Amino acid sequence: MINRTLKEEASPYTKIAQGLASHIAENSKPASAHVHLIKGAKKTQLFIPNGSRLYQITPETEAYLASLMDAKDEKAIRYELVALGLDAPALISDEPLQDPPLHALSLAIAQKCNMGCSYCYADQGDFGGPAKKMSLETAKKSIDLLINGRQKGDRVQLTFLGGEPLMNRQDLRTATEYAANLAARKQINIGFSITSNGSLVREEDARFFEEYGFAVTISLDGLKEAHDKLRPFKNGTGSFDRIMEKIKPLLTLQKNMQVSARVTVTPDNMNLAKALDEFIDMGFHSVGFSPLLKSSNGEKEMSKKDLEHLLAGMIECGLKFEHAALQNKRYPFLNMVNALKEIGKGTHRPYPCGAGAGYMGVSADGELAACHRFVNEPKGNMGTLDGGIDPALQNGWLAERHVHRQSPCNNCWARYLCGGSCHHEVIDKGRTACDYIRGWLHFAIQSYERINRLTPDWNK
Repeated sequence: MINRTLKEEASPYTKIAQGLASHIAENSKPASAHVHLIKGAKKTQLFIPNGSRLYQITPETEAYLASLMDAKDEKAIRYELVALGLDAPALISDEPLQDPPLHALSLAIAQKCNMGCSYCYADQGDFGGPAKKMSLETAKKSIDLLINGRQKGDRVQLTFLGGEPLMNRQDLRTATEYAANLAARKQINIGFSITSNGSLVREEDARFFEEYGFAVTISLDGLKEAHDKLRPFKNGTGSFDRIMEKIKPLLTLQKNMQVSARVTVTPDNMNLAKALDEFIDMGFHSVGFSPLLKSSNGEKEMSKKDLEHLLAGMIECGLKFEHAALQNKRYPFLNMVNALKEIGKGTHRPYPCGAGAGYMGVSADGELAACHRFVNEPKGNMGTLDGGIDPALQNGWLAERHVHRQSPCNNCWARYLCGGSCHHEVIDKGRTACDYIRGWLHFAIQSYERINRLTPDWNK
């Protein structure tokens, strides 16, 4: 359970976060493709996109680099990196991935849903077509594709999505057992996950997920009032109370499984810190937020002003995470945990995710898509289970979606941490969230320095 002191101190963080958000929004703007300056309480950090490297620099070096950035003198900036001994060969070239091995699949095990979320990317669960369930034969073919090409000791991930995947409960269970047995025979390590609205969970489901060590994500768009407005049943009634009752066995039984809450953020549910604390108190293993940038009907999408408010809300949650870390307390704010992990290991990548590469989605009819969001969309077509992955489609996708091919990404300091942002959102809506993403990463890098300076053992 979260320390009550953290809740009581929530209001001061709000004002601090608002001031920080405005300052960070200004200072996180891209001024050079080769460097970015991140001021801290002690020293300024130099972030080098090539390799996502961080260095503390002197005030003199900071002032000189700042002058070069103001002058937009990229050539001189590169020379200065050489002089500082910080130059390095490019770790990401223009060459796209080619025929990468598949290591993760999501199955649209039920292209139907019992809820009526107006913003749903999957058109309220049916992906714009007639409601249907994936057959067990199709599920098994998907699993064969995922496992049979792997080597002993490899790790793969199988995810069940919808719609609402528990509307095809029996085939989901049988497919899980089939995958676990096949992986065991071939000595492949397999992980399972599911994203559910939670309204159909039974105690027997919780026992099953615990047995197979599922990562369970429950979609909860804020607390009761906000959630009921955004995620009603198809008859218009609110779903929050029923979900809370149904998921009790999940929260009670979780040991091998981990149960997380995922909040889609819209203009109607911006009180992030309150929702975060309440969900942690309920026993969720982690809680994460994701802004709605593209909906199937254009409703509830975040505007530029909304994203500015979101940045302040995320920073407020991040400050609470810092406070907990300094007290050596666990505070499972998933966005912060993931950001600090990526910064710590120097993540640098030419894509935002594995979509169309090591990860693909499978429709109920056995069509392969770049990811679960592209199911039934021709622009994300990657082949079929019967015909296999189409190399021309896959490699064409990977060439086109490489971050070096994206503008303005190719001149942005955050390009290798961000990877160019979600393909599905960008293709349809453009890059509407760049300022928010840069602001969040800038804050996370500042926070990483503070936490590691003040409590070096926080993550051990």
